[in-house]
Amino acid sequence: MRRKNEHPQRAMHAKTMVTSDREEREREEERRRRRQREQQALLMVWCDVEREREREEEEEEEEEEDDDEDEDDDEEDDEEMTVRKGAKRKRGHECGVCEKVFTSPSLLATHMRTHTKEKPYECDVCEKRFTQSGSLKTHMRIHTNEMFECDVCQKRFTLAGNLKVHMRIHTNEKPYECDVCEKRFRTSGHLKSHKRIHTNEKPYECDVCEKRFRTSGQLKIHVRIQH
Repeated sequence: MRRKNEHPQRAMHAKTMVTSDREEREREEERRRRRQREQQALLMVWCDVEREREREEEEEEEEEEDDDEDEDDDEEDDEEMTVRKGAKRKRGHECGVCEKVFTSPSLLATHMRTHTKEKPYECDVCEKRFTQSGSLKTHMRIHTNEMFECDVCQKRFTLAGNLKVHMRIHTNEKPYECDVCEKRFRTSGHLKSHKRIHTNEKPYECDVCEKRFRTSGQLKIHVRIQH
């Protein structure tokens, strides 16, 4: 015969305590999960911010690298134009790879380094290498602190021309217009790169996988990420 509980109130109290403990554990678990979700959300936001910052830095780096190369290209184009205007008088010195023509053997030899990737001029401070002595001389201003500073945002540049181009960010000046789609750009180099969208020209090739790109900056980012 089952014995009657002599302390029913005590038993109910114990049951209530067990239920309360379980509910408290469930509430604590829910709080823990909520904190975890909040931390994950914050982490995702932080990651998005970091990715955006890295993307902006990569785009800025790509633009600066393209600007430097565009300056070299502009100099080469000037030399090439001079020869072609007087083509009847003198053939000039032609690149066997891309058929650009130059006024002297030394200019052609310097240009050929863009194809051979030769960089004979090395910075004795940081060991960065360059194709031209003038580029090394410009680079050295980073170490000697002889920089050109923007009076709006204090960003510093090794070339006065790059500062001039940078100022167009603040003035929103875009003097170079695409004759196909009318999109405008701050530099002739950026317009030149953009026009390759219309011509589908991709002159920069990855040495590893042979994938081709419109700009040297895109190629460098590809190599950094993929290889």
